[in-house]
Amino acid sequence: MSSVGGRPWTSVDHLPRPFPVAKGFRTRLRGLSGIERSEAGPGLLIPRCSSVHTFGMRFTLDLYFLDREGRVIAVRRSVPPRRLVWQRGAAAVLEIPAAQGGETAPAGDLAPPCSPDEKR
Repeated sequence: MSSVGGRPWTSVDHLPRPFPVAKGFRTRLRGLSGIERSEAGPGLLIPRCSSVHTFGMRFTLDLYFLDREGRVIAVRRSVPPRRLVWQRGAAAVLEIPAAQGGETAPAGDLAPPCSPDEKR
């Protein structure tokens, strides 16, 4: 795990840069919805979260559900718009734009993104 500006960030082996962390209420509620795929960057980490919606999404998502230690406990690939997805035991969710053309990338090991109880 690396820290930028004192805030923890995490990365997945197959992606070139770290993930921004959703901090405020509005960012957490909106996630990656309402933006184009080209604007989504590497994705978005949402701490203290066990469910996400894809209403307003313009592209499919790969969702990585993380436990309190930052380990991947479930992966949902190519989740289309207008869905509600949750995972029991998840403490954070990583939203990543789904691979185009049907290719899939390995999840890799995730460093602990932050404490699920940490307020941001």
